[in-house]
Amino acid sequence: MDSIIVKGGDNRLVGEVRIEGAKNAVLPLLAATILADQGQTVLTNVPILSDVFTMNNVVRGLDIEVGFDEAANTVRVDASGEIGSKAPYKYVNQMRASIVVLGPILARNGHAIVSMPGGCTIGSRPIDLHLKGLEAMGATITQKAGNIEACADKLKGATIYMDFPSVGATQNLMMAATLAEGTTVIENAAREPEIVDLAILLNKMGAQIKGAGTETLVIKGVDKLHGAEHQVVQDRIEAGTFMVAAAMTGGNVLVKDAVWEHNRPLISKMLEMGVSVTEEDAGIRIQSDVSRLKPVMVKTLPHPGFPTDMQAQFTALMAVAKGESTMIETVFENRFQHLEEMRRMDVHSEIMRDTAIITGGTPLQGAKVMSTDLRASAALILTGLVAEGETLVGKLTHLDRGYYKFHEKLAALGADIKRVDSEEYDG
Repeated sequence: MDSIIVKGGDNRLVGEVRIEGAKNAVLPLLAATILADQGQTVLTNVPILSDVFTMNNVVRGLDIEVGFDEAANTVRVDASGEIGSKAPYKYVNQMRASIVVLGPILARNGHAIVSMPGGCTIGSRPIDLHLKGLEAMGATITQKAGNIEACADKLKGATIYMDFPSVGATQNLMMAATLAEGTTVIENAAREPEIVDLAILLNKMGAQIKGAGTETLVIKGVDKLHGAEHQVVQDRIEAGTFMVAAAMTGGNVLVKDAVWEHNRPLISKMLEMGVSVTEEDAGIRIQSDVSRLKPVMVKTLPHPGFPTDMQAQFTALMAVAKGESTMIETVFENRFQHLEEMRRMDVHSEIMRDTAIITGGTPLQGAKVMSTDLRASAALILTGLVAEGETLVGKLTHLDRGYYKFHEKLAALGADIKRVDSEEYDG
C-alpha cells in the first residue's frame, strides 16, 4: 500500500494548478445515463478517480456499455438496449454514492435491487430520505438479505418534502421523477452546484426540470429520455483544497478553472482570516501571509453554507492561524477523526460533540499518520506541508477516491512531497 511523504517547514506554494471535473458531480451523472433508452450519453471532463471506475462498473453491471477514454477524460455510455435491474454487490459495496442508481433503475425498469451501501441501516437518515421519496411516488420498498428492493409498475408524480436537504436523495428522486407519470415537486431540496449540473444533463436528455439550485424542484415526467453530451462541472472541493494549501503555506497560487460562485462560502471565511482571494479570468488566486492569519468560527451547513467536504482541510488552516478557532460540524457525525491523527503532529484541539476548538499558531511536528477518510487524507497532507520534519500519510485508498495526482500537483507548486510504496520505505 502506498504512502505519501511530505518534508515540511518550508513549502511555500507558488504557481498555477488546474483542477479536475467534480467527483461529486460525475457519479450521479453516470447514474443518469441509465435512464436513456435511445442513443449514447457522452460525459467529458471526467476525472480519473477510483470512485469513477467503481461507478462505471456499477453501470456496466446492468448490461450497459461503458467506455472510459482516460486520455480524453471522456466516458461514453450506451444504455439503449435492455438493462438489468440488480446493481452488482461487489461494486455497490465499495462506495456509498452508488445508492443513486436506485431511482434511475426503478424509473427505467419498474424494478430495482441495490445493496445497502456502506453497511447503512435502513432507518438511518440519508437512506431513509431516498426511500420515503420513492414510496411517495408509488414504489413498494422492501429489505431482503442486505438488499433494497423497489417495485413500481409506473412511478407517479408527488409532492415530497425532505426533512433534510440531502444531496444524494435529491439526486435520486430527481432522476426517478423524470420518467414518472405527472409532476413531482421536491421541497427543501439540496441546492449544491452538483444538483444543478445533474439537472442540466437530464434536461439535455429530454427531461423537464425547473428550479435546480433553489429549495424547490419541479419535475414534469416524460415518456422517454435519450443520450446527450455534457461537460462535468469543475470540482469545487479540489479547488478549495488547493486554496487552503496556498493560504496555510503563505503562498501565491492561481487555482485555474475554479468557479467563484461555487466556492463563495469558503472564500468568505478565508477573507475573514486575512487571506487575499481574487477572481481572475483564468480562476481564483490565493495569496497569504501566515503571520497575519486570524482565528475564525466556522459552521458546516448544506449549500449555500460552508461545505462539510472542506471541514477537515479548513481545520488544517486553522492550525496555523494564531489563536483559538472553532469548527462546528452539523452535517455528518464522526467527522473529526482526522483531528485525532493531527494530534500526533502537535495540533492542539479539543472536541466536544459537534464542535472542535483548535488552538493554532504553535509549532507542528511531522509524524506517521493514517488517513481516516477522503478529505482527512488531504488535510493530513496539508498539515505535513507546514510541520517541521517528515510526515508519512498512509492508507491512500481514501485519497485516490477524490484527488487525481494530488502529490504531483503539490510538487509542481513547490512542495517537497513524494509517493512511495510503504513496504519499501525504510524511513
